[in-house]
Amino acid sequence: MGYALISSQQLGFRLGPLLPCPRRHRDADPSRRQQGPQQQRHGRLLWLGFPGQAPKGRRCRALVPRASSGPGRGAAVDGSGRKVYRASQAQGMPLPLPLQQVVSFVLPAGTFVVFSFVLWKVVEKLLVPKPKGVSNVAVESKSSFPGLKWSITPGSNLPSGSSLKVERESRQRLKEFAKEIRTFQRVDMSGRNFGDEGLIFLAESLGYNQSAEEVDFSGNGITANGIKAFDGILQSNFVLKTLNLSGNAIGDEGAKCLSDILAKNSGIQKLQLNSTGLGDEGAKAIAEMLKKNSSLRVLELNNNMIDYSGFASLGSALLENTTIRSIHLNGNYGGALGASSLAKGIEGNKSLRELHLHGNDIGNEGIRALMSGLSAHRGKITLLDVGNNDIGSDGAFHVAAYIKKTKSLMWLNLYMNDLGDEGAAKIAEALRENRTITTIDLGGNNIHASGIADIARVLKDNSILTTLELGYNPMGPDGAKALCEVIKFHGKVETLKLGWCQVGPKGAEYVADALKYNTTLSTLDLRANGLGDDGAVCLARSLKIVNETLTSLDLGFNEIRDTGAFALAQALKANEDVSLSSLNLASNFLTKYGQVALTEARDHVYEMNEKELNIYF
Repeated sequence: MGYALISSQQLGFRLGPLLPCPRRHRDADPSRRQQGPQQQRHGRLLWLGFPGQAPKGRRCRALVPRASSGPGRGAAVDGSGRKVYRASQAQGMPLPLPLQQVVSFVLPAGTFVVFSFVLWKVVEKLLVPKPKGVSNVAVESKSSFPGLKWSITPGSNLPSGSSLKVERESRQRLKEFAKEIRTFQRVDMSGRNFGDEGLIFLAESLGYNQSAEEVDFSGNGITANGIKAFDGILQSNFVLKTLNLSGNAIGDEGAKCLSDILAKNSGIQKLQLNSTGLGDEGAKAIAEMLKKNSSLRVLELNNNMIDYSGFASLGSALLENTTIRSIHLNGNYGGALGASSLAKGIEGNKSLRELHLHGNDIGNEGIRALMSGLSAHRGKITLLDVGNNDIGSDGAFHVAAYIKKTKSLMWLNLYMNDLGDEGAAKIAEALRENRTITTIDLGGNNIHASGIADIARVLKDNSILTTLELGYNPMGPDGAKALCEVIKFHGKVETLKLGWCQVGPKGAEYVADALKYNTTLSTLDLRANGLGDDGAVCLARSLKIVNETLTSLDLGFNEIRDTGAFALAQALKANEDVSLSSLNLASNFLTKYGQVALTEARDHVYEMNEKELNIYF
């Protein structure tokens, strides 16, 4: 194996591939031997070979240096008259590369590379076109709008046309919301999930707000970072009166930021922060804000994680605040200690009118402290909600004492406690002396027929009570009888709720009899009492009698079938002066025949009296 070295007029060499060849001299060709020395010098080629491209007839096995003849070359002449380099001379002499031949090889290769790169760029532009109307900033910037998901996978962060469309639509909606803020008095943006970026965009509009008085930002995925957008905005906004941020996980950090901002605000009167993940630290920050703010009237902190410490902070703030009217702390963790701490603040406050403490596990001890504070309260509490607080008959004693003393309370909620018959008797005795309470909720207190009878007797002497909620108490037919015998001719009850009271068909008879004579009842709730067709038929008889006050009757979940539906339909057709405007028969066992009968009765009432009667199946 070897490389052929052929010299030309200018000394040089090129390497050929290692190819096998027969053992004969390269110049053995007769035609070459006939050429003269000059022709041989000018006729020889300098060749840089590649495998498989060797010129035919020029293979050799040994490297044979050759040079053109000339004086001073130091070459030896062989027998044929040709000058041949000695091996020592060929190895010791460096052979330079010709510049012209190197350029002729590199230039085409470079041109090919440049052309390939340009062609690749052109193809990329054609296959991946840039969406119209989208700037480079919009494509490369990170967005939190739905539809844009980011990944570390190579090539996965290239935005698709659909995701860019979603982002454009989201921004367009935000612009529309911003316009609403500047146009309408009440703007509802709840549940839009525009996040912190959307709030930052919209908050700027509040700075120029001259119209919107109520803005609802609830349920939008806003965090503490988004709340910072209000800084510098709400301090100078005097038009906005209600701000709802419920359902946003702003936490204690967001509450602190918002409190610092609202401490200098003099326009917002109602702040709603329900279900926002607030704890004691957030409550403390809000308490500090209450000490400085003089415009806030309603504060809602329902369904958070405020414990005793937070209640104590809010109680201390009430000692200094003179403008707050309503505090909502439903669904927190105040407990007995929290109620006691809050009561101390209430005792020294003059402005508070409504107190909502539903579901705080206050217990008998907590209610005792709270009633003591309310009794010493120098203001006028009109609404008290202490439902679902594990208050028993002992706690009912303290509630009853407050009922007797108060001169301002109008709405009392004791729903879902455990008063029992003993506690009901104490409350009934207090109601006999009270002349302010118009609405009381005693539902879900395990009151039986005897406790209901005590409450019913009060109605003979109390003409103030108009709404009575007794649902979820196992009074049975006897309790219904005791109550209906009183309301037949006494009392001023307009709304009576007896759902889930195990009244049955027998109790429906007592209710139907009372409806024939009662002249005050407008809303009657008898859901889930197992009335069946017999109970429905009894009530249908009473509907045939002229009753000018009953407008709403709820008979849902009562196992009423077509027979009961037919009876009710006939009663509606028979009474041309029926005053009923709403009849609920949902979740019963009516077929299409019963539904058709009731629908025809509804149409008949409209044709005869031009009165709208809504029937729900």
